[in-house]
Amino acid sequence: MTDTKPLAGKTILMSGGSRGIGLAIALRAAADGANVALLAKTDTPHPKLEGTIHTAAEQIRAAGGRALPIVGDVREDDDITEAVLKTQGEFGGIDAVINNASVIDLSGSLDLPAKKYDLMQDVNVRGTFLLSRAAIPILKDSPNPHILSLSPPLNPTPRWLGAHTGYSLAKFGMTMVTLGLAAEFAEAGIAANTLWPRTTIATAAVQNLLGGDRVMAASRTPEIYADAAYAVLTKPALEYTGQSLIVEDVLEADGVTDFSAYAAVPGTPDDRLYPDIFLD
Repeated sequence: MTDTKPLAGKTILMSGGSRGIGLAIALRAAADGANVALLAKTDTPHPKLEGTIHTAAEQIRAAGGRALPIVGDVREDDDITEAVLKTQGEFGGIDAVINNASVIDLSGSLDLPAKKYDLMQDVNVRGTFLLSRAAIPILKDSPNPHILSLSPPLNPTPRWLGAHTGYSLAKFGMTMVTLGLAAEFAEAGIAANTLWPRTTIATAAVQNLLGGDRVMAASRTPEIYADAAYAVLTKPALEYTGQSLIVEDVLEADGVTDFSAYAAVPGTPDDRLYPDIFLD
């Protein structure tokens, strides 16, 4: 008989997750009865962004999961170590790491401050590498271990890379880390994949940085990303690793979308796989 709640009792360690896509993924897992540990900085309310790590934990519990909010910064080595040890101590292990924390700045190269460039590299690339690496010794004990990074297929074309070189480097760096770990730890049975939306997702970052209400109206909800992430995390790790995946709409007819039909499909280095809003 098929397990209708494959993430029940499984433990996810996520960077970020106070709101938006990360929180949606956490809530989808919580609906199965998963344990979710969040490593995030948002301890107190932000004037422009809804939600904190504590309100996210409350929502995870309300959805049926167990939550462990860990206030910390993925840029800090000690915070990463503490998050891994606390998660193992609270839940007895780690079954999945989700590299969700990310900084976005679409400035051109001449306008991008050096500090912002460094911040994107530290959070997006270094944070993905170090959090994943710290959890690998524990992931090895999981019956179905996964690393999932929210980053795009590699696509160094002028249209994409030239639009915002600093940001693209940071997101491609997340992907390279993940695909590298997939190759390095395949024999250990640890899956490592990336996941990226074909269209923009309605989050606070999109509203604040990418054009406000116009873009929000054309964006999909974070739940479609969550459904796709769930599809990846519930696949057999030994059979599903080293892939750059796209959040794909597989069922849409007569203007009505069945959000349960969103899935992750293999991506290719094609400009059509990137939201046009990034290229405006």
